[in-house]
Amino acid sequence: MSPELSRRGFLKYTGLAGAAAASTGLLSACSSTPSGAATWAMWSSSPAERKVWSDFSNYVERQLQVESIPTLTPSGGYPTKLDLQLVSGTAGLVTALNGTLIPTYAARGAHRPLDDLIAADPDFDPADFYPAIQKISTFNGRTYAIGFDVAPTVLYYNKTLLAKAGIAAPSPTEPMSWETFRDLAKELTRPPDQYGFTCAPAIDDLVSWIYCAGGNVMSQDGSRSILNAPEAESAIQFVIDLFVRDKVTPPIRNLVTESSLSNFMEGNVAFMQNGPWQVVNVRKAKFDWDVIPFPAGAAGSTPRVSGSSFAIPAGVKGEKLDLAWRLLKTLTSAGALDIYAKAGRNNPARRSAGSAFKPPPDNLGVVQDILAGKVAGGHPYDVTTNWNQVRQLLGQDLPRTFLGQVAVPETLDGLTPRLDVLMKQHQDNVRQAEARKG
Repeated sequence: MSPELSRRGFLKYTGLAGAAAASTGLLSACSSTPSGAATWAMWSSSPAERKVWSDFSNYVERQLQVESIPTLTPSGGYPTKLDLQLVSGTAGLVTALNGTLIPTYAARGAHRPLDDLIAADPDFDPADFYPAIQKISTFNGRTYAIGFDVAPTVLYYNKTLLAKAGIAAPSPTEPMSWETFRDLAKELTRPPDQYGFTCAPAIDDLVSWIYCAGGNVMSQDGSRSILNAPEAESAIQFVIDLFVRDKVTPPIRNLVTESSLSNFMEGNVAFMQNGPWQVVNVRKAKFDWDVIPFPAGAAGSTPRVSGSSFAIPAGVKGEKLDLAWRLLKTLTSAGALDIYAKAGRNNPARRSAGSAFKPPPDNLGVVQDILAGKVAGGHPYDVTTNWNQVRQLLGQDLPRTFLGQVAVPETLDGLTPRLDVLMKQHQDNVRQAEARKG
């Protein structure tokens, strides 16, 4: 059976039946793409990002000697627009995918496996890509995308603030324990003008603590939630205590607009958990700062590793497939990723392009050392084929625990049966994908 879903089937998966009909004007506007052009889609939410993709586009034209036409969409609306383009057959030859979305699109049959193209191309070296991004780009035993960035969550710290307090800079090679981290955060908290720590009140940040405690959101086979297991529950309780009991975090004024980056950039927060993708923004800080490995829990320092990739829609076939593969290789080549890294966007997915991502911060090499297994470790972000639904469910109930309105055990007991329903739905999606594979 073809891996490509029917239009009706895809609409069922995405819930876009009504939206597709209403978007006729948008879709027809996308149908005038010149034949033979290298079309590709990417999210872009700032002038700095648009500059990077413009440089990518120029690089593609030089390498392929064809017109490059990127479609840039703000990150918040990117999945919806991509869904509409895939439904209508107007998607680019290559589309960017956040790692958390790769299983979703692969299970739908919206993008094609790449293993046959990789095997037939002696010039393509998969070993140059970090293992973490290879795992993130794989679903059901097949490679569905090629990475362009990958990085672990790290701990940013305000060197100026620590120096004023007479506290030595933390080690860039030995992750501090959770206990040491909490003691430091408490010591550096002097409300209402100074706080020890900030992170987002959401699963995307909580999951690093859960991995470091030896837990996970789901069982290894993805069949049930284990968020209420002792490891995960203790990790969530630790973070909630930082907010509610220890009060080492800036007060949450609005759960919707709360931003750990904004908190840190104000210069009165000692530590922020975040990824190297924020380096380009933190470089604007008016204080000295650096990065260190994530604090080590019972299972060590194993925070989530996130990444993004390029993929080829399943509808791209024939002569277009040849151009699509050459375009995908170009967009993920060392030359393109050097552009990405020099702009400070994030750590590139290729080992051979890592040197282009230069300090500041002074400890930037920590990122590559973690990915290479030389310092601490990392845990690829485990997600399901319906991760957006899982994230939405967690986003409804978890935030109240950050406010101290609901106890952690009560929240997890309420979430678990609903998460199990989504895990069963995920299993159904996997079985359907397996059946299409034949």
